Amino acid sequence: MSASEDEAAVQQVLDGNAGAFEGVVRRWQGPLINLAYRFCRDRGRAEEMAQEAFLRAYRSLDRWRREAAFSTWLFALATNLYCSELRRIPARTVALDDVAEPRDPRAIDGGLEQEDQDRIVRRAVHALPPKYREAVTLFYFHDMDIAAASHSLSLPEGTVKARLSRGRAILRSKLSQHLVAPLLRKEA
Repeated sequence: MSASEDEAAVQQVLDGNAGAFEGVVRRWQGPLINLAYRFCRDRGRAEEMAQEAFLRAYRSLDRWRREAAFSTWLFALATNLYCSELRRIPARTVALDDVAEPRDPRAIDGGLEQEDQDRIVRRAVHALPPKYREAVTLFYFHDMDIAAASHSLSLPEGTVKARLSRGRAILRSKLSQHLVAPLLRKEA
């Protein structure tokens, strides 16, 4: 389904054919669940949050101004819902400093395997304060540009840029302890 097919499906729903929304759900269900999972790190909760996002989108279709793509509007609606939901019931997080440094006992050099590095980075992003985590998640994990992320978060672009910069700085300082230190030991 393309952007024009999304628009056609929305118009059909607005014209009284509620079944047309099924195609929209099929197309965007995976991406919305993935986005929710990046926020809460719980598959069941992510599915529930995505379902609520679709319900709200369905109820609000008449408010979609076709100035932006339907997907941009849908992701902005979902992002706002997910942020509100996590403020209401925060996700369980683990401080990065409390995470044991994983090692692959099979690795000859004692370094981290790529999968372990990815897990550490994901946990570090999840441990960020929410305002930085939201910007980093949208920009890096959902490949949104600054404009799309700012629209999704209902923030000025400058604020998103500042939050990305601060989020990267926090990650750099936290991750240097976990990812750079093993590399430095390897060179010694």
